[in-house]
Amino acid sequence: MSGLFITFEGIEGCGKSTQTKLLAEYFRKNGEDVFLSREPGGPNISEKIREILLANENSEMLSNTEVLLYAASRSQHTGEWILPELKAGKIVICDRYFDSTTAYQGAARKIDRKMIDTITSFATFGLKPDITVLIDLAVSVGLARISPKDADRLESESLDFHKKVREGFLQIAKTEKRFIVVDGSKSIAEISNEIINKIEKRLKNEDK
Repeated sequence: MSGLFITFEGIEGCGKSTQTKLLAEYFRKNGEDVFLSREPGGPNISEKIREILLANENSEMLSNTEVLLYAASRSQHTGEWILPELKAGKIVICDRYFDSTTAYQGAARKIDRKMIDTITSFATFGLKPDITVLIDLAVSVGLARISPKDADRLESESLDFHKKVREGFLQIAKTEKRFIVVDGSKSIAEISNEIINKIEKRLKNEDK
């Protein structure tokens, strides 16, 4: 296997971070070379932009500024880390990628989808994930897993905002064949097994 790009998406508190690690662990046990990362973040420049994006003190941030900062972080991340790792033949697993921008800044912030797609294409050098796992979960359940005192700027948004984000993800999943949707209300082990089984099935079908 070489150059496989898998991304994870979902609302806050859906369990993405846990599942990315479990999938990476599974592939490594099977002898695969895995590179694990997250967004916003990754390389030093991207992590610094992450701090700006998620800081509660930046509540005055405009939606246009927000989408451009995410794109800037993603561009550095993709060019410095993701593309070279894929070129080296690794399985790259990323906790969030550009679908988050479509859901958060598009569906929830109401920024024009065509504008987002144009910015995204430029920022990612045209790269798209091979497989995207959407962990779907009721917003009330996901937010209940986050302590209010620890919530960042995005996590602190209204319930209505997060409902729009969830709806945005589900709409994308309906139109993009690369998506695998799993029920985030199940146990960690059940979710992990379902993800692994669906990915393996997808890869086998592609090999035929």
